[in-house]
Amino acid sequence: MSVEFSIVIPLYNEEPNVAPLHAELSAILASMPVASEIVCIDDGSRDGTFEVLRRVQAGDPRVRVIRFVRNFGQTAAFAAGFSYARGQFIVTFDGDLQNDPADIPRLLEIARTHDVVCGWRRDRKDDFLTRYLPSVIANQLISVVSGVQVHDIGCSLKVFRADVVKPLKLTPGMHRYLPALASQLGGGRVTEVVVNHRPRRFGQSKYGLSRTFRVIGDLFTLPRLMREAVDPTRHVPQLYEVAEVLE
Repeated sequence: MSVEFSIVIPLYNEEPNVAPLHAELSAILASMPVASEIVCIDDGSRDGTFEVLRRVQAGDPRVRVIRFVRNFGQTAAFAAGFSYARGQFIVTFDGDLQNDPADIPRLLEIARTHDVVCGWRRDRKDDFLTRYLPSVIANQLISVVSGVQVHDIGCSLKVFRADVVKPLKLTPGMHRYLPALASQLGGGRVTEVVVNHRPRRFGQSKYGLSRTFRVIGDLFTLPRLMREAVDPTRHVPQLYEVAEVLE
């Protein structure tokens, strides 16, 4: 049976979140009438994330697990997930339980008439000074430079048509601009949908103010990076090294 959509989830030191996340996703997927898969990328975790993933995968044929030899970063994790994904649509999702799986069916339905559907965390459950305010500033700057007008380009919950995201030539840090990059390969049909955002229950955020400064630096070269991402002749060094695949 062909896979209608793939859920791609990068994970780095998220041991306590893996089992409850899988339980929530399983409940949603069981209610949907199409075939799906969950592609989890263990980005060099140093805790027990991979062992929990191994147990989850052994009990659920929809789950596939990619383990990196070390931590390569979120862009590399998404790139690996896109490469392994078999679905016609690709759902990107956080591994920290802050995205709500209940939003997935609604975004997928909208994706049938769009290239990219972005989640918008309008009511964010993050610290105002270290997460919310920097995100607002970064989003405004990215929208101006890229021409893709969304409020929350940093929200991991998105749905892409596979044919606009699989061909992208990604380089480190480019996961932040996936809607802008992917919009170049489709008809520019990018939209956003308000989604639920939940407080982090376990672990600590991997991001803070430093990410905003990196975004500001990227903006000077973003037009060039957008062109390079869709250049079929461009060679990009391998972003990651896979230690093991469970499927």
